[in-house]
Amino acid sequence: MQRYFASYSTDNNCFFITGEDCHHISKVMRMKEKDEIICVSDDQRTALCSIAEISTDQVTASVIQWKEESVELPVTVTIVSGLPKGDKMEWIIQKGTELGAAKFIPFTADRSVVKWDGKKADKKITRWKKIAKEAAEQSHRTVIPEITEPVNLSALLKDAKSYDVKLVAYEEEARQGEVTALVSSLKGLEKGGSLLIVFGPEGGLTDNEVEKLKADGFHPCGLGPRILRTETAPLYLLSAVSYQLELLEVN
Repeated sequence: MQRYFASYSTDNNCFFITGEDCHHISKVMRMKEKDEIICVSDDQRTALCSIAEISTDQVTASVIQWKEESVELPVTVTIVSGLPKGDKMEWIIQKGTELGAAKFIPFTADRSVVKWDGKKADKKITRWKKIAKEAAEQSHRTVIPEITEPVNLSALLKDAKSYDVKLVAYEEEARQGEVTALVSSLKGLEKGGSLLIVFGPEGGLTDNEVEKLKADGFHPCGLGPRILRTETAPLYLLSAVSYQLELLEVN
């Protein structure tokens, strides 16, 4: 069943769907009145709805039944990615959203080949947000991850102060056989807590960047015995979080 993030009106007990989603319902899916869809409100509530009206610029959907769902990770995970080449950031956002990330922060690392073009910034971020929204709908999430503009190291360190656990994925740790930092960090992370982890671009993080992160309370960690690509590493981390904090809790 199709799923849409939409505005909810308590006065009418209806959702109002506009923009591209309205076009998707009427022109792509060719839905009609009384067809059923799933709608998610701004406060993360999910409802089974029946389409009451379709106009040129708006779809009105009446709530049939509110649903009880628990699909979000029990902790807030923020992925900081050194700006990679090509469309790799899009891949990280799409797959990371499916795996439960709450926020993505692009990072202008020393070894980032891609240089952020301020003239194209709005268009790029708009595309990233669209990818996150569509991935959230596809994976039946109740939250669309936040995506920020790229930050430098100084801004990142300032923003990171509020997190419960701060990690930096460092390939040198993997080469040296480090296996405990990630496990112990996840075991110590309580439900409702927050985790921020930094990943380097294709060339990795420099020693200077790692030292500055460590000085600010980040713990270097390996991600298993193999060296992962910059677009693969965040997916490994999110899967590990899910296993530790979701699957191991299943009796």
